[in-house]
Amino acid sequence: MPVVMGTAGHIDHGKTSLIKALTGTDCDRLAEEKKRGITIELGFASLDLGGDRQLSIIDVPGHEKFVKNMVAGAAGIDFVLLVIAADEGVMPQTREHLEICTLLGIERGFVVLTKVDMVDEEWLALVKEDVSEFLAPSFLAEAPIYGVSSHTGQGLDELKTALADFMDSFSTKRRTDLARLPIDRIFTMKGHGTVVTGTLISGQFSVGDDVVIYPAMTETKVRSLQSHGGSVETAPAGRRTAVNLHGVEVDDIERGEVVGKPGTLFPSKVWDVEITCLPSSPRSLKHRKEVHFHHGSKETMAKVYFLDREKLVKGERAVCQIRFDQPMTGVYGDRIVIRSFSPLRTIAGGSIINPMGSKVKRFSEDVKRLESLIDASPEDLILMQLELAGNAGLNFQELSIMTDVASKPLEKLLQSLGGQQKVFLYDKESRSYIFGGHYESLVSGFIKYLEDFHKKDPMKPGVSKSEIGSAWGKGLPAKLFHSIVERLTKKNEIVVAQDIIHLPGHKVSMASDQQKLRNILFDAYDKGGLTPPNVKDILEPLDLVFKEAAPVFKLLQDEGAIVRINDSLYFATSAIEKLKVILEGYFADNLELGPPDFKELTNLSRKFAIPLLEFMDKEKFTMRVGDKRRLRKTGVV
Repeated sequence: MPVVMGTAGHIDHGKTSLIKALTGTDCDRLAEEKKRGITIELGFASLDLGGDRQLSIIDVPGHEKFVKNMVAGAAGIDFVLLVIAADEGVMPQTREHLEICTLLGIERGFVVLTKVDMVDEEWLALVKEDVSEFLAPSFLAEAPIYGVSSHTGQGLDELKTALADFMDSFSTKRRTDLARLPIDRIFTMKGHGTVVTGTLISGQFSVGDDVVIYPAMTETKVRSLQSHGGSVETAPAGRRTAVNLHGVEVDDIERGEVVGKPGTLFPSKVWDVEITCLPSSPRSLKHRKEVHFHHGSKETMAKVYFLDREKLVKGERAVCQIRFDQPMTGVYGDRIVIRSFSPLRTIAGGSIINPMGSKVKRFSEDVKRLESLIDASPEDLILMQLELAGNAGLNFQELSIMTDVASKPLEKLLQSLGGQQKVFLYDKESRSYIFGGHYESLVSGFIKYLEDFHKKDPMKPGVSKSEIGSAWGKGLPAKLFHSIVERLTKKNEIVVAQDIIHLPGHKVSMASDQQKLRNILFDAYDKGGLTPPNVKDILEPLDLVFKEAAPVFKLLQDEGAIVRINDSLYFATSAIEKLKVILEGYFADNLELGPPDFKELTNLSRKFAIPLLEFMDKEKFTMRVGDKRRLRKTGVV
């Protein structure tokens, strides 16, 4: 089983020398590191402990100026090897590194006292006592302490045996379905091109996989893979992995970016997190404070926005929002570390509770909802994340990163919650879900909208789908609106007639004066035939303007009683149908019809003839060829 060990400890306490003594690998590869005799960048090695036990090792710098590099390396480890020099004991970076490991959620480790050959037994006993007291309140309180000398080899075999036993009993919680490799090194290899390395914290990659570099969204492909110095076809979770990428330049990639599968991660400028301000912090953490923010192998500037207070005092925990200038990608439960500017040191840390946050109003009910995300069960987490997502809902992959629930368990939970109608699947293609309470509110809201519409416009038969989409349904996903309409139609709670939606009991109703006007208009156009009166001539004797009569005109159109040519000219539908019969008879004997022919055929003046000819073209009954018309349905051009 792949296991990653990271070192931690103060500068010059012998971390790199110990790794070299254990593995034969010198992790200080840079010329500057050789010159100054200190570790600056992350170093990597592997230790063969027999059988299939291959331990990946990350060696981190101990100098306070390079703590950011230490955080980048510690983010992917399974357990820590805390290194303390026997001749110096606990030092400042011993404390800070241990705090960082705690904030990153590391729960297991070993303690190694190096340089034991440089002290006597009495001093060594005093140092062990001091170290035990220092570790008492930490996750390493019960950790074994080993004394070693990288120079003489004292204690190394005992340490190796302990590491091998640990690997035999180790069990991992890493996901196998969500591939993520935070990049900590980028370089070019002759004959291969661009290579990135990192700890594959979950999922797996295989040669030939399509991958994306997040959050830049750079699409590329895995050309080859290496792990523990050898080529592999597939790299599993928990391995230090080198990925040779196709068609990408070194300058196109930044340390801290993440290699993942397409469509699996979602960059966001806002994260909801829960953090604890360290008791050792020199001061409280204030609202809107700019900080150094660490996640995975990424360090960036960010601002902390507290939602229920103005500051977080030492030792307290709170939910807050982290806002970035550039998008970041994360998963629920990922650990984060916060460092201050002055003095430059670790002051807080915690975990992500929502990697796709949106701005939340301070001191609102939403703050309590965010707090409930902490340590929630997978089922409750699904429901709460969907509730926070609102009417847009979330798709399956978004839920995957917002709950950190693997695909198969997530599918089962969603099926169960769907059966209880606590969630609704409204788009099978994208596998998008909405919180049950939101869905029911939308359904009842839609019925209320139709009721109000019928009360406001009783003369209209209903409301068109396009009108609903731009009014009540504005902002709703199209598939969600369709789902609501389909459900209500099946339950006979609404009626859909072509593009018009109305409630089952709705019938067009008019006041007595409107009914009277309807009869007057219908009679006028029915009697007028192909020479109808002008709208103004009908309305003036009634002391009405068109705006007042417009609803009745629209009703007659909806009923199919009249046809609109323009705002001042309407014809009875029956007159238009009779005209079509006349024209069909004409075209039975003639190929073309000119305006003079039409006027002679109908005895109409130009006032009516030209608008009617244009109307017939628009209705695709005829087609214009030059100044002539032909019957369109004959197919003759």
